[in-house]
Amino acid sequence: MRTSFDGHGTLTPWDPLHRAYFNGYALWTYLTTPFLLALPGVDISALATRWEEGELWRGLRAVFPAHMAGHGPVQDFYFGPDDLLRRHDYQVDIAGGLPAAQYVYDFTGTGGLLFPTVRRAYRRTAMSAPVWAELLVAIDLSDVRLDIVVSR
Repeated sequence: MRTSFDGHGTLTPWDPLHRAYFNGYALWTYLTTPFLLALPGVDISALATRWEEGELWRGLRAVFPAHMAGHGPVQDFYFGPDDLLRRHDYQVDIAGGLPAAQYVYDFTGTGGLLFPTVRRAYRRTAMSAPVWAELLVAIDLSDVRLDIVVSR
């Protein structure tokens, strides 16, 4: 499926299968962070801290193995002083390498875990600044519930 994006740029139209592929890997990434950073084959290194939104955020760079579908092989994650994700930077390889900065807000608890319910992704400049006027993706989750089923 990923090869069907070959030659795509930021203005290339997507059909329903393109959207389904993107939404599938993107939501899997968003809903499993930070746990996906501990998967076998994911290489993690520290980034310089950044001051943003009145807080000092610690950064981690993740290099994902080729077999793992995602925005791109190198993605940066920034965590606030409470260890919750604040920002996720990546390049959308299937859209011509579009650089994005995704901000996460409004965490809710369920099943002993916290999930951000608001995500906003903006185009990112070469200097890593978000372009606030260019909203790429808006995700709002509600009624978040986690059911754990243990089978024996």
